[in-house]
Amino acid sequence: MNKPFVIRIKLLYLVLLLAGGGVIAQILRLQYLTNYGDKAEQNAFTKEEIEANRGNILAMDGRFLAASIPYYQIRIDCLAPHRDTFNKYVDGLSAALAQFFKDKTAAAYKKELVDTRASGNRYKVVGNRNVTHTELEQIKQFPLFSRGTNRGGLIAIQKNKRIYPYDRLASRTIGFINDYGRGPGIENSFDHQLKGNPGLRTLQRQTKNKEARPLTVTPDIPPIDGYDVQTTLDIDIQEAAERALRNRLAKSSELEGATAIVMEVQTGAIRAISNLTKTDTGDYDERYNYAIAEATEPGSTFKLATLMALLEDDYVSLNTMIDAGNGRWSYGGATLSDVSSGGYGNISVLQAFEKSSNVAFAKMAVQHFAGKESQFLQRLYDIKISEKLKLDIEGEGAASLRARDDKSRWEPGALPMMAIGYQVKLTPLHILSFYNAVANGGKMMRPYLIESLKKAGQIEKVYKPQVISGSICSKSTIDSLQKALRYVVKEGTAKSIDNPRYPISGKTGTAQIAFGSGGYKEGDYHRHQASFAGFFPSDHPRYTIVVVVYTQKTRQNFYGATWAAPVFREIADKIYSFSTDWNDPVIREKTPAYQPPQPMAGIDWSKPLSDGTVPNVVGMGLMDALYLLERNGLQVKVTGMGSVESQDPLPGTPLQAVNTVAIALTKNNGKKTQIAAK
Repeated sequence: MNKPFVIRIKLLYLVLLLAGGGVIAQILRLQYLTNYGDKAEQNAFTKEEIEANRGNILAMDGRFLAASIPYYQIRIDCLAPHRDTFNKYVDGLSAALAQFFKDKTAAAYKKELVDTRASGNRYKVVGNRNVTHTELEQIKQFPLFSRGTNRGGLIAIQKNKRIYPYDRLASRTIGFINDYGRGPGIENSFDHQLKGNPGLRTLQRQTKNKEARPLTVTPDIPPIDGYDVQTTLDIDIQEAAERALRNRLAKSSELEGATAIVMEVQTGAIRAISNLTKTDTGDYDERYNYAIAEATEPGSTFKLATLMALLEDDYVSLNTMIDAGNGRWSYGGATLSDVSSGGYGNISVLQAFEKSSNVAFAKMAVQHFAGKESQFLQRLYDIKISEKLKLDIEGEGAASLRARDDKSRWEPGALPMMAIGYQVKLTPLHILSFYNAVANGGKMMRPYLIESLKKAGQIEKVYKPQVISGSICSKSTIDSLQKALRYVVKEGTAKSIDNPRYPISGKTGTAQIAFGSGGYKEGDYHRHQASFAGFFPSDHPRYTIVVVVYTQKTRQNFYGATWAAPVFREIADKIYSFSTDWNDPVIREKTPAYQPPQPMAGIDWSKPLSDGTVPNVVGMGLMDALYLLERNGLQVKVTGMGSVESQDPLPGTPLQAVNTVAIALTKNNGKKTQIAAK
């Protein structure tokens, strides 16, 4: 064989051998020695979470208390369109963007888009703000964008904005979620149900830029929207409670805050829960949930529990006589006194209750339970007055009675002080639940705020009323307690709120609040809480209400009869006036006829917000007008303060022809003041 030919054959064989070995080595390296393939894929693609639409929070009748409105960030993939298509439409798109956003000229937009395409940037943000859904539909019709995502490069990133149609009404109960995913109220406690399940989509990362763009319009895993949470809150009653509290708080600069809770007797459903705290500006706002969190010594509203224990153990009846003396009595180092100068003398138990005699109740407790304090304490546990209520939202304050077996804590003055509502701690909600049980014939209901969870208007889960105790005491004791509560309003300390239209039953309470170093006084200063708890109508109770008013440090006295009971009466009158299934409406003197609260000045949430034309906002407040106009994709320019006097363009103008609406506001006196335009 020719020697050169053999050499060539060997060289060819060697080359093939080396090449094959190289291929095998590369396969082995990729398969066993590195995760290069995975890294390459990771460098090219990434996953992005898609936010689900957050569910709404609804009132009992379906009106919105909290809702989410979608807004969109507009981006463009400048490499998605074909070069010829991009060049053909870039001028028209630039002009449309400049006219829409009004943040730069058409020439500036064109230069940005051309430079972005040349640099290979595929995820360019355009515009100076997020846009509404209506505006997005308009943007989709712009030159180039009208060709869609794949051929036109339009990318819309949805961002949801949470709005509260009734502003601050019940805001501490409705709650919010902060940037750290926490907050108070229903928004926090039902966050898992409200937020739904996020979806996933694949983004393609470009080699020339760190940005990534969606690979397809359709997500890999679609998001699942959250549940709507329907509450037990009645907006009309809620508004009545807040208005009544504000009216009372406005009467003194020495008040710190107040709370009012309205409960439906038979079910335990909370129909209103209002909490107002004084702000630095001297106004009042929902800053702290006194209703469920503020556990304090309740004072005389607790005498109902003491009376129940005395009646249930057959120590007294309402006709039993007790010597209240001259209005002062000392026992075990504690001195108790009555409001009445000179005391009440020899009175019946019923009279002692209706007059709220501290001396009489302290004496009865000592006479019948001294040396048997554990028996008295057991009665209090039996009536579930300190039971953990397990409300639907977090933040329940810890109610406390004395430890059952800790005899060392029973110093001589403890028993009479407990009898009149000291040395125990209860929240307003605990007091309400106890009084509601008396109104409900002895059946104690667990207070609740959530009626159901809904999806697309369909009920998915129902929260039913729950019973804490089927009977907190005997029927005869309940009858006596109901009679005693009625007499407080008919003849006693709350006589000023008696109503000839419908009977009210309840009990006033006044207590000093420990502060500072833990004492009740600081020089001449002290703090009070004035309260009233009761129900109506007395003969067939439907609603139970508790009102508690808290003072700052003051030299004055604040009593439940004068500061809390009138709030109860005002709320009850409102409920009675708009309850069509009761008797003739009650209109108090100098009180205008009831007008139900309107979200966004009368927006009907059950219907589309617009018929394709500019809505009429004349007569609305600024918040209402802004919400309605912006929800329809319009920009708003504002002048003045007060309510809307005029708008331009006029209502009925087609939305397609309008970008901005100018509204002029005026107060009742007609003066106008320039404010910053939105």
